[in-house]
Amino acid sequence: MFSVVLVNNFIFSKGDTFFMQQAQYIEHVPGKNKDDFQIYCYKGRPKSIVYIWQSISLQIHSPSNNFVYYEGKSPEEVKKEYLDHHSRWMLNFFTWKQKAFKLDPFGVSCIGISSSEFYSIHLNVIRVDYWKILSLITGVILFLWADRLSVNPIFYYLCGISFGICASFLILIYFFSKLFPKKPMVYGVAVCGWTVGVYFAQLVWENMQIILLNYQMYVAWYILGTGLISFIVCYRWGPVTNQRTKNLIRWTLQGVGLLAVFFSSHFQEAAMGQVIILLTLHNFPDKWIKMTKTYWKRKFPPKVRLLTNDEYYQQGVRETTKALEDLRKYCSSPECNQWKTALKLKDVKRFASFIEGDSHISDDEILEYETAIQSTDLTDEEDMFTDDEELTD
Repeated sequence: MFSVVLVNNFIFSKGDTFFMQQAQYIEHVPGKNKDDFQIYCYKGRPKSIVYIWQSISLQIHSPSNNFVYYEGKSPEEVKKEYLDHHSRWMLNFFTWKQKAFKLDPFGVSCIGISSSEFYSIHLNVIRVDYWKILSLITGVILFLWADRLSVNPIFYYLCGISFGICASFLILIYFFSKLFPKKPMVYGVAVCGWTVGVYFAQLVWENMQIILLNYQMYVAWYILGTGLISFIVCYRWGPVTNQRTKNLIRWTLQGVGLLAVFFSSHFQEAAMGQVIILLTLHNFPDKWIKMTKTYWKRKFPPKVRLLTNDEYYQQGVRETTKALEDLRKYCSSPECNQWKTALKLKDVKRFASFIEGDSHISDDEILEYETAIQSTDLTDEEDMFTDDEELTD
């Protein structure tokens, strides 16, 4: 009996391997009483900087979740893994039912699926994966701000509270393990330890939304309680003061940042180039940067913008007021020998009035200044008219 595969509403005869294209949708209907095994591959495309943030997602839609998958870089590798799985006796009570796979956009990637029930496959090409861009930005910020974050008390408390909330789950598991006899637990861990752990972790992750909706009050109180306890512990010990510990925190943050930058793209050569550029810019000598800026300013000097008459007048008033205020403060300070200064002045009374806040010029001086300005303006206008008459003649 032949099973059929529906590909984009066309019927194909049963085959071993299908090379999928962008946005392709495959429905697999296996034969009765038979465990069909099919391989689905993506060839990839040539590497280019244009596709640096591209992602390929392969999704499996199975109503019953009754399937087993095998991964590999070629159909032969997947077949070998499938045959090895069936040729040896394995204890596998729980199977990780992963339904979404990230494929390599620039190389051959294959997924083998063994199932006796209906399922469908969908290949989705994400041209710009915003999660990868976010990973790049986060990595750059962590790397460049590692010096500040390693000594920032707020960052210390946030990390401490987050770590305490996550670590509280491990503490619960530890206390629950004390309720069981030691020897049976050791045997159980030896037989299926990590498999059971992975199964329950996957079960919790898949039902996380249901847990948050149905038990949101308990989850909120749990997070609030563990967060408060974590804050108390962090407050009791206080922020890090040892310089070596700060260095370790800084190096850890920089390492995490570089890893985030490297894994922000499947184009490993380009990702490594980003890491090298980041390291080079971070360790670039300050002396060279200053020399480059100086050379650039000499080669391309900035244009000097001249002040207008109004700006010149406003700046003169502002600077004069500031200078007079500084002079008053100095004359009133102990640093100024007021008696010695008074001997050098012609009008001591006027000097004392100035220190007390009066104007530094008299009314007669203001009148004389304005009269001189008006006379100068009239003279300039007469000269201008004379020049115009000479040009007319």
